[in-house]
Amino acid sequence: MVMKFTRNLALSVAFSAFALGQQVNGPDYDSPTGGPPAKFFAAAASIPVAGLQTAAAKASKVPDLATYPVSLEKNAVKSTIHSDWLSFSEGAALSWVADMDVDCDGIDYKCVGNPDGQDQTNWGALAAYEVPFIVIPQKFLSANENLLSGNNIAAVICNGKMYYGILGDANGDSPQVTGEASWLMARTCFPNDDLNGNKGHTAADVTYILFTGKNSVLPSSALNENYITNFSTLRSMGDKLVNALASNLGLGGSTPTTTSATMTTTSKPSPTGCSWPGHCQGAACSSGDDCADDLVCTGGICSAEGAQTCSWEGHCEGASCSSHDDCSDELACVSGVCSADDTETTCSWEGHCAGRST
Repeated sequence: MVMKFTRNLALSVAFSAFALGQQVNGPDYDSPTGGPPAKFFAAAASIPVAGLQTAAAKASKVPDLATYPVSLEKNAVKSTIHSDWLSFSEGAALSWVADMDVDCDGIDYKCVGNPDGQDQTNWGALAAYEVPFIVIPQKFLSANENLLSGNNIAAVICNGKMYYGILGDANGDSPQVTGEASWLMARTCFPNDDLNGNKGHTAADVTYILFTGKNSVLPSSALNENYITNFSTLRSMGDKLVNALASNLGLGGSTPTTTSATMTTTSKPSPTGCSWPGHCQGAACSSGDDCADDLVCTGGICSAEGAQTCSWEGHCEGASCSSHDDCSDELACVSGVCSADDTETTCSWEGHCAGRST
């Protein structure tokens, strides 16, 4: 009974985090095996990941100081940062394909296999166990400070999946190398490889997309010098930027859904126009009286009646799932579908539900 109570309490805390928009207390996740779960920074299921990976592989425009080895080994494969996508008004980005070494610089610099770690990162002292960040060569960063002010949103494609992070550090080795990410990002990308500071993913098959310009920088309301404090902001910005990039590339990127730091809302089509500015679809609300026209207050957001609201786009009610962890907020995985109907066929402690032997 104690174990079951503990399990239920853990689920309750996790669901509460979703309801608050995945605002987290960084130190709670700052451990080698207890970092934020992948779903906190995973791209929406609608993102055309394969198409973006193919497009990045075909990039050909090379800026100055853009080619680096992927490791310090003699005759190491070289990776080139490409600038084909810099001219876009929205979704402008750099891209490259490389391996993935593990960077633990910052407050977790004493991670396994990292004897020469530094206690600072370029724009603070990030926690490599809690922050999904990527690293870029210092020479390239110094030559492009007008594009990269630090904490820029990044999208990483690995193992056929896309995760969001930030530009958190620079590599100053001699020679400088590329293809490096934080402990959290690397071990999320390759969870079965036991990566550490001295053991990286050696195949050059990881795609890095780094967004440029001031509108691509994760705001201080979502992070401090050590931790990301609001993963919903990271995800919503990532989805918006990647959708814009995909649309620019003709990959069918959808118009981003209305998002905020605490909620994502996917609504039925609403009538054009709104009679009460500031109280239209997507505005915050506490009751239906706060919303214009025929809108209703759903989950603290003015929405068309019947709108589906959840904090993890692509994992809302009706999405496919294999476990409760695949479903947003308080939804449960019922017969392979995220559902609010948590009937007796499901329970909070999988493997210990009704019908199981004791």
